[in-house]
Amino acid sequence: MLKIMKYTLSDLLRSRWGLIYLGFFLLLTLSLLWLSGDVSKVVISLMNVILILCPLIAVMFGVMYFYNSREFTELLLAQPIRRTDIFWGQYLGLALSLSLSLLLGIGLPFLLYGLLASSEVLNFFVLVSTGVFLSFIFSGLAFYIALRNDNRIRGFGLAILVWLFFAVIYDGVFLLSLMLLKEYPLEHYSIVAAMFNPIDLSRILILLKLDISALMGYTGAVFRKFLGTGLGSTLSFGVLVLWVLVPAWSIRRLALRKDF
Repeated sequence: MLKIMKYTLSDLLRSRWGLIYLGFFLLLTLSLLWLSGDVSKVVISLMNVILILCPLIAVMFGVMYFYNSREFTELLLAQPIRRTDIFWGQYLGLALSLSLSLLLGIGLPFLLYGLLASSEVLNFFVLVSTGVFLSFIFSGLAFYIALRNDNRIRGFGLAILVWLFFAVIYDGVFLLSLMLLKEYPLEHYSIVAAMFNPIDLSRILILLKLDISALMGYTGAVFRKFLGTGLGSTLSFGVLVLWVLVPAWSIRRLALRKDF
C-alpha cells in the first residue's frame, strides 16, 4: 500500500493539474497578504475559498484520476496484491497530494509574511486543518462514487451532485427546517444537523476560533456555548475524523466485492 501511495503521490504532484492547484493557492494567498496586510482578514477570506474549492477539486479530481488510471488499476489487480492495498494506496496518494498542494500554497506565503511571530498561528492551523480534512473526506467520497459507477458520465454527475448537496442544498434544507420548527427548541437540533455536513462543521470551527461567531446571531451563541469549549472542539474534530474513516471503510468494503 505504501509503494502504491508513494507512486500515486509523486505522479500527482508532478501533474499539470496538481501544479495549477498549488499555484492558484500560492498566488491567491500572496495577493491577499499584499493587498490586506492583516493576517486575520486573510484567514477569513481564505476560509470561504477553502470551504468551497477544496471539496470541489477533491471530488472532481478524485473521480477523474480513478477513471483515467483504470487500466493501471486493472493491471495491479492482476498481480498478487490485496485489493485494499491498491485502492487505499491510490486514495491516500490522491488525498495527500491535494493536502500538500494546499499546505504549500497557503503556508509558504504566510511563513514569508512572518506567521510564526504573529498571534494568528492557531487560527492558521485550524484553517489548514479543516482544508486537509475536507480534501481527505471528499477524495474518499469521489473514489467511492467511481467504484460504484463504471459509467464516467454518471460518476462525474454524481460527484458534482454530492458537492452541490453539501455546499449549497444542505444549507437551504437546514434553514428551511429551522423556519418550520421555529416554535420548538432548536439548540440541540442545530448542533446535530451541523455534524452531518463536514463543510458546515468546518466553517463553524473556523468562525468560533476567529471569535466572530457573533455574525451568526443566536445560532452562533448556541454553537459557541457547546463547540467553543474544549470538549466541543475535540468532539468536532472527532466527527471530522469519522467523516474521513467512513468513506475509507466504504471503499474497502466495495473493493472487496466488486467484479472488475
